[in-house]
Amino acid sequence: MDADNSLAAGFRRSGAGHSQRPADYRGAVDATDPRPSLDPATAEIRRAVRAALATVDGAVLVGLSGGADSLALAAAVAFEAPKAGVAARAVVIDHGLQEGSDQVAARAVATAQQLGLEARAVRVEVAPPTGNGGPEASARDARRSALLDAARTAGAEAVLLAHTLDDQAETVLIGLARGSGAASLGAMAPDRVEEGIRIIRPLLEVRRTQTRAACAAQGLPVWEDPHNLDRRFLRVRVRQDVMPVLEAELGPGVAEALARTSDQLREDAAAFAEMIDETIEDIVEHAEAGIAVSVPALAANPPALRHRIIRHVVASEFGVSLTRAQTLEVARLVTDWRGQGPIDLPACRAQREGARLVFAGRMPE
Repeated sequence: MDADNSLAAGFRRSGAGHSQRPADYRGAVDATDPRPSLDPATAEIRRAVRAALATVDGAVLVGLSGGADSLALAAAVAFEAPKAGVAARAVVIDHGLQEGSDQVAARAVATAQQLGLEARAVRVEVAPPTGNGGPEASARDARRSALLDAARTAGAEAVLLAHTLDDQAETVLIGLARGSGAASLGAMAPDRVEEGIRIIRPLLEVRRTQTRAACAAQGLPVWEDPHNLDRRFLRVRVRQDVMPVLEAELGPGVAEALARTSDQLREDAAAFAEMIDETIEDIVEHAEAGIAVSVPALAANPPALRHRIIRHVVASEFGVSLTRAQTLEVARLVTDWRGQGPIDLPACRAQREGARLVFAGRMPE
């Protein structure tokens, strides 16, 4: 049986699996009550996973690295999926960026199998970094692509990822430091669709301390990624230095507040997206080698919506994202028109033509 067929067959066989799991109970047993007490962290993670599984109709695939967060997620899925009637398995993406990564992946696969999940490792090649993302972004893109491919191969409806509330707070803080817009500050959505596959993050209300506590209570072997201690990475410095200072100076609850901010900004972004969808067809028309937008219609909208329409049109038609500076320069063709010439943008050119703002593709140089 080839690897692809094996992956799909694993879903059909598993029903999320029934092999032995590590112990997940702790504490003294009351002689009058035969039921041992469930570790609070384990219980909270299972509750979050139970809620996520209630929203799916098909199979799910757990993204597993071997770290505490993904192990805690995998253990909870292995426990909850059979009860929910959901077929589940795990996949470990091996980037090959660290010596011995294949051994780390093999151990994570073995742990998942002990938990009762069908699992396999997938080796990926990470492209050289381009742009400002660096090696982190290249590895993230390779992992995302491999996870989606694995989900499609297996016929999975959703991929479950183990990002926590701490990850969310760090993402928002990094976005603030970079001057990102509301869409970026919305950070990671708990549930979204990418290339036809749902990406579900059940642990966005769970703290990193809870995933570690759950792994300890269940006796799960946690892999400590050396990159999580490498201060060359911005996220590591935010985690080790910035967040502790904020908590010390501003008091507890900073991470929760940042996560709430991301929730509110995602809601705002969704509302703007709906408004754009409702109006866009009435204000755009095809133009030679591009698309045109009504200047009076753009001018009638408040700046926040006007700027989003401009970015939406360029992204939809030409597949590129405009910076805020570029967006404001284009908006001046609407609100501060003084006969200025066309504006060169990535992949296109914006030009005022009477009562129309025309975006046309640029000829290759």
